[in-house]
Amino acid sequence: MSQHWASIGERDSVIGMTLMVAIQRYLGRWPFRIVLLPVILWYFVMHGTARRASQAYLQRLDPSLRQRPLARRWLSYRHFLAFGETLMDKVAAWSGDIPDEKLAGKGIEHFVTAIDGGRGGLILVAHHGNLDVVNALTERHPTLKLTVMMHTRNARKFNELLERVTGRPRPAIMEVSEITPATAQTLAEHVQAGGFVVIAADRMPLSGQRTQRLDFLGDNALFPEGPFWLAALLRCPLYALACVREDGRFRIDFDTIGDAQHLPRWQRDTWIAEAMQHHADHLAERVRCHPLQWFNFYPFWINDMDDAHDDS
Repeated sequence: MSQHWASIGERDSVIGMTLMVAIQRYLGRWPFRIVLLPVILWYFVMHGTARRASQAYLQRLDPSLRQRPLARRWLSYRHFLAFGETLMDKVAAWSGDIPDEKLAGKGIEHFVTAIDGGRGGLILVAHHGNLDVVNALTERHPTLKLTVMMHTRNARKFNELLERVTGRPRPAIMEVSEITPATAQTLAEHVQAGGFVVIAADRMPLSGQRTQRLDFLGDNALFPEGPFWLAALLRCPLYALACVREDGRFRIDFDTIGDAQHLPRWQRDTWIAEAMQHHADHLAERVRCHPLQWFNFYPFWINDMDDAHDDS
């Protein structure tokens, strides 16, 4: 059985991350890209779990890659490079350096409409694209109340680095593994006051939390029930937020997945199951359009978990 993603930990040293951020900020994107190539090559060669997971994912999108190992490895390396390049966008986003003309898509308009409607809600995100760019949206609404729920251990050093080099704090963050009745009540009050809660819904939860098998890109994968139960308990709208690089701009999508405001208790299980599959289908559609921007570098599908040690 493969490692849980949360046990993998931060691979990169603070010194290395600081150097890469400094190159991007003070020398620009091309020097950063030149330095990035060998760094990503080293990571690609040394971290087999991530490499195998990347190739298993890419083969699901293009089964012919099974018979083309060189093409599969090259595409996987490009997948790693795409992940590395998101660092540049993260720094630009948290530095406030992304102009309005770089933002595209109907998501901006839909997000504003949801905020102006006065109802809070739960926003599902995924490890697809670069959601730090959405910081440019939140700055348009300084009164917006936003709480981010996340598993902070893996990203703690990098988050601290971003805050230090940009001088800008991240939104309020709540540890997703420490939800208690008291914190649930706090979230309910937050949403009732028109605030929004952001939570990732494309990674296996920590042990003891429920999952469902969903069809995702043609095979069974485990998705967490937690975000959908939370939406049902809060009786609030459920949205999906995404941001990807597209034609030199950042395309932002903000779509409605469901609304639990009038959900009867006896329909809760059915509503959750349907909302979860809707979310998985919605994510699959986005992933097919921008395959190299999905960054779950660990065995994701159920069939992959037992085969995680097959070399590729």
